[in-house]
Amino acid sequence: MTEPGRTIAFVDDDPDLRDAGAQALALAGWTPLPFADARSALKLLSPEFPGVLVTDIRMPGMDGLDLFRAVQAMDQDLPVILVTGHGDIAMAVDALREGAYDFIAKPYATDRLVQSVARAAEKRRLVLENRRLRALAEKGGDDLSLIGESPAMERLRRTLRQIADADVDVLVEGETGSGKEVVASALHRWSRRAAKPFVALNCGALPETVIESELFGHEAGAFTGAAKRRVGRIEYSSGGTLFLDEIESMPAALQVKLLRVLETREVEPLGTNERRALDLRVVAAAKIDLGSAEARAYFREDLFYRLNVVTVRIPPLRERGSDIPLLFSHFLRRAAERFRREAPDVSPRLLQRLASHPWPGNVRELTHFAERVALGLDPEMDGDESPDTPLTLPERVDRFEADTIRQTLADHGGDVKSTVEALGIPRKTFYDKLQRHGISRRDFAEG
Repeated sequence: MTEPGRTIAFVDDDPDLRDAGAQALALAGWTPLPFADARSALKLLSPEFPGVLVTDIRMPGMDGLDLFRAVQAMDQDLPVILVTGHGDIAMAVDALREGAYDFIAKPYATDRLVQSVARAAEKRRLVLENRRLRALAEKGGDDLSLIGESPAMERLRRTLRQIADADVDVLVEGETGSGKEVVASALHRWSRRAAKPFVALNCGALPETVIESELFGHEAGAFTGAAKRRVGRIEYSSGGTLFLDEIESMPAALQVKLLRVLETREVEPLGTNERRALDLRVVAAAKIDLGSAEARAYFREDLFYRLNVVTVRIPPLRERGSDIPLLFSHFLRRAAERFRREAPDVSPRLLQRLASHPWPGNVRELTHFAERVALGLDPEMDGDESPDTPLTLPERVDRFEADTIRQTLADHGGDVKSTVEALGIPRKTFYDKLQRHGISRRDFAEG
C-alpha cells in the first residue's frame, strides 16, 4: 500500500529511462508508480491523487503536453513536472506559463529530480490539507466550538446528544473563550425544547441591583422606576432553555432564590406573592470548578449539587491541538466571506504558528486571529518563511513576550488594570506592545 503524499506517477515510454527514474525516486524514499504511456497514467490520476506527476514530453499517442493539459482540466493544483529533451525546452517554458510546476532537461542529475519532486509534493500536501479543512469546516455548520475530530470533541458531541432530550439541569465547565454558550445552544437545538426560547444571561455582566429583576421579573410599582410589569428571564424561558453564564459571579442572596426555583420549578416575581409554575431547564456555565474547596467561599454547596446533575467539560484548545487547523480554517472562511475577500491558504508557517501557540483565549482568541489573517493584519504572518527556519534570538524574545502577554490577559479575564500590574509595565507600554504583537484584548474578555 502506497504512503499518502509519497506517491509519484512517473511516465516515460523508454523502459531504461523509466526504470532509472523510478529507482532514483525509490532510493530517495518516494513511492514511484511507473507508466509506459500517458493514457495508463491518466486512468490513475484524480483530484484526490495525493502525489505528483512526472512525465516525459515526447511519447507516441498522447504526449506529455497532452497529459499535462488533461490533468490541468481535471485538477489544476496537481503538480506536473515535465521531462524535456534539448529541443523541447521552449515548449516546456510555455507549459510553465500554463501552470506546469517545473521542467527538467535531459540528461538530468538524480538530485535535480528528487529536489523538484520534494517541493512539488509539499505543495500538493498543503493543497489537499486545505481542501480537507475547508470540507470539514463546511460540514461543521454553525456549531463552531463543537467542530473537531479529536477523541475529546467526539466524546463531547456524543454526550450532548445523549443528554439533550433529557430534562435535567446541566453544568458546563470551560475556560474563558472555550465556547460554553455554543454548547448550551447545541443542547437546546438538539432537544424537544428547540421551538421554545433559548434565553441567555451573563451573571457577571450585570450589576447586583439589576440581575434580580432580570432573572425573576417584577410587577408594576415593585420598586422605584418599575413603571410596568416585566417578565423575568426565568419565566420567559419556560418551555425552553435558560442559560446562566458565569454563574460563579451570582450574588449570594440570588443563589438562595435560584436554588428555590430549581427545587420547586416555580418563580415569584418581585412585588407579588404569586408563584408561577415553570417548565424549566437550566444550563449553567462556569469557568472554574464549582466543586472545589476554593469555590465554597462564594458559591453555595447546595446550589452546586442541585446544578450538578450532569456536568459537561469543554476541553481547552491546548488539549485538542489536532482540531486547531480545522477550527481555524472554518473561522478563516467565515471571516473572508464577511470581509468579501479570498480566504488565504494555510501555509506551513501558519500551521507552525497554530501548533506552537498555547491559545489561552481558546476559541474566541482563535476566531479573532483568523479575522486578522483574513484581513492581512497579523504581523507575524508576513512573508512565507519555511517552518524549519530557526528563529533568531530577537524573534524568540518577541514570541516569548507576546505569549506572556496573552497568557496574563487570559489569567485576568482581559482586565487591563490587573494585567498591567501583573506584568509590571506602564499602561502605555502595555498598549504599545498589544499593537506591536497584534494582540486584541477583547480576545480574553470573560464570557
